[in-house]
Amino acid sequence: MLDILLERFNYIPILILMMTGLYVVFATGNLVKRMVGLSLFQTSVGLFYINMAKVFGGQPPILPEGHAAPAGDHAAAAAGHVAEAALYSNPLPHVLILTAIVVGVATLAVGLALVVRIREAYGVLEDDALKAADYSDETGAAG
Repeated sequence: MLDILLERFNYIPILILMMTGLYVVFATGNLVKRMVGLSLFQTSVGLFYINMAKVFGGQPPILPEGHAAPAGDHAAAAAGHVAEAALYSNPLPHVLILTAIVVGVATLAVGLALVVRIREAYGVLEDDALKAADYSDETGAAG
């Protein structure tokens, strides 16, 4: 049982980051803190995905110089050039997470720009104060 926990120990900090980010998004009313929590949650999801994509014993998918011909090439096989079976890591998860990082930074920038604009328009960043200000603007009531 201890061996199983030690093998998966790297998931514990990722889970802590994920739950912390999710808690900050749901528990706080401050818009800047929510953006930070959302960014933290997104980072933890990326780490989780990269962690799951790790192939132990795998090597980068870079073919060495003078690599053997493809498996369908019978002339190379007849000449004695047989490809050795190798365990390669899949680069696709890393590429997807790199794309997700770029999209996340752009989303964070747009979100923070909206937060700045909300602050300029209403003068507050808390949810309750924004709802009260919005309600008073709609009804014309003070307060």
